[in-house]
Amino acid sequence: MCIVKVDQAEKIRALHGNIYFDHLPEGELKRLAEYTSLHEFERGETLFFEGDECAGLHILHTGCVKIYRVSPQGRQYIVRLLQEGDTFNEVAVFDNGGNPVNAEAIEPSRVWVVEAACVREMVRASPEFAQKVINNLGQNLRMLVRAASEMAFYQVTHRLARLISQLSTEESNPDGISRLTQEQLAARLGTVREVVARSLRELERSGAIRTENRRITIANLSLLEQWTQGPWN
Repeated sequence: MCIVKVDQAEKIRALHGNIYFDHLPEGELKRLAEYTSLHEFERGETLFFEGDECAGLHILHTGCVKIYRVSPQGRQYIVRLLQEGDTFNEVAVFDNGGNPVNAEAIEPSRVWVVEAACVREMVRASPEFAQKVINNLGQNLRMLVRAASEMAFYQVTHRLARLISQLSTEESNPDGISRLTQEQLAARLGTVREVVARSLRELERSGAIRTENRRITIANLSLLEQWTQGPWN
């Protein structure tokens, strides 16, 4: 990791473009910029570890970062793949505890970090900012509830179909996805690579997808949507 030197104007533009700070006047943004730094990470480099002291509110500027947890047996579960502009590690900032997850750059990435103490002071001082925090934490909770429900109610093949559909939308690529390996897909689904490989073959045999050179392509969107509905339809 290295800290990239940037001028105040660039910091202000980045902060103003974030959902938490877009309502702030320029004077407040200038003050906040003094507590903001830009960190650069290589592919595979860890941003922070679960349980460590929180460095601050993170905003992904460029690249892609995964946040994940590891089971006692060493299995990895990807909680979320972060895209440019996403804000993360809010929980540790706002409850003053350790990081609840690990974070790793899966490609060269640059991340803005706003010091935790400064963000906490803004919560105390600004009801509008506090409401933004509540709204975002509420959205994150809804996402985790959906993830838990899918693990309880859907088989792996159907969850994989839903994930492929979701990722193709996130990447603005209606034809398919190319970013994740089978290991990463398995971690995202809370299973193992062998099960994902079988599920990919099942989806391919049905005509819903094609796989070639580690790229998953949607061959028949209607069939894939049928798979996303679960085994009871």
